[in-house]
Amino acid sequence: MPTYAYTAVDARGQQKSGTIDAADTNDATAQIKKMGFFPTRIAEAGTEAAASVTGAPAKGKKSSGSVSGKVLTVFTRQLATLIDAGLPLLRALNTLIKQEKSPVLRNAMTNMATAVESGGTFSEALAQHPRIFTKLYVNMVKAGELGGVLEIVLTRLAEFQEKSEKIKGKVVSAMVYPIVVLLIAVAIMAFLLVFIVPKFQQIFADMLGGKPLPGLTQFVIAVSTGFKDNFILIGVGLVVVVIAYKVFAKTPFGALFIDRFKLQAPLLGDLVRKSAISRFSRTLGTLVSSGVPILQALNITKETAGNIVIANSIAKVHDSVKEGETIVTPLEASGVFPPMVISMIQVGEETGQLPDMLIKIADVYDEEVDNAVAGLTSLLEPVMIVFLAVIVGTIVIALFLPLIGIINQLGAQSQ
Repeated sequence: MPTYAYTAVDARGQQKSGTIDAADTNDATAQIKKMGFFPTRIAEAGTEAAASVTGAPAKGKKSSGSVSGKVLTVFTRQLATLIDAGLPLLRALNTLIKQEKSPVLRNAMTNMATAVESGGTFSEALAQHPRIFTKLYVNMVKAGELGGVLEIVLTRLAEFQEKSEKIKGKVVSAMVYPIVVLLIAVAIMAFLLVFIVPKFQQIFADMLGGKPLPGLTQFVIAVSTGFKDNFILIGVGLVVVVIAYKVFAKTPFGALFIDRFKLQAPLLGDLVRKSAISRFSRTLGTLVSSGVPILQALNITKETAGNIVIANSIAKVHDSVKEGETIVTPLEASGVFPPMVISMIQVGEETGQLPDMLIKIADVYDEEVDNAVAGLTSLLEPVMIVFLAVIVGTIVIALFLPLIGIINQLGAQSQ
């Protein structure tokens, strides 16, 4: 019967190494779990991989690209399923490498498998690819390794990613609609002003013989002329505005100002706030329930908040907890979190069920985001349609007013 060398962690998170006789790797995995350990690496004794069981963790090459949230979610879910089915981590990774279509993720998985095979932990291998795996991901996997519940943590991660992607998609779709309609309106207006209005201007000059045009028509022609004569200047101005915005957004004051405006903006502000609260609650709840220490979990949540105002509030919570105080006081003082959220977190702290309460808050606000997106979409549709109609209608009416005068003039001449 073959002998297998293994590296595992016990219930206290201590790393253990040794050898065991088993029929195959699946049998070895089962025996190690019966001993109360969670295997992180198994290799047949006598091989080069087995000789590196107690060696230093290998450093894989860092990834040169990123992958979409959907691809990462599928990978996480598949890996959790394979490990839960009893496959050793290394074998599960090699299985997924063969079927992975994303070249970036496949390359990262190959490097991770090499690192794990050389004796490193999975979390250390993940950390070598920061553009793919966030600190939240790495720290949750590390907590799962130490607690011997890697498959459970991976399943939680997959659920977290699925819900986060769902909320992100809904928020983006709510914001994309008005932007698309606005771009269409601008494109139609530019086409009319550049190509159509000048032709009508020439017709009016020929047929009216210098007679004054209606005020609305004069205004539209003036706008058309200004747009044509200063087209390059307008384009340069737009580029300058975009660059200035990006530079301003990169400054500490600018980033804070923009993020605060997002939370307070009419229509979209409420949606952004609810989305941010949902992300905060789900991230912190998932981390704490997975065994990540509260202070470390707060730091990770702060870095993944996506909004500086929310991040600053979380930083104050971190300082408060570090001093032995509660989470509730600084959250309440921030003015960002609604009273219901504060009350639920307070109950969670008092009953010792903070992670469960945070997940419940996230579920509630996910539904709130759904309702807000539906309400915003139903409100914006008629508003944007009316906006588009006003822009196009104004130009069309301005062009038809002189035509009515010309028709009346021709009618009078024929009588």
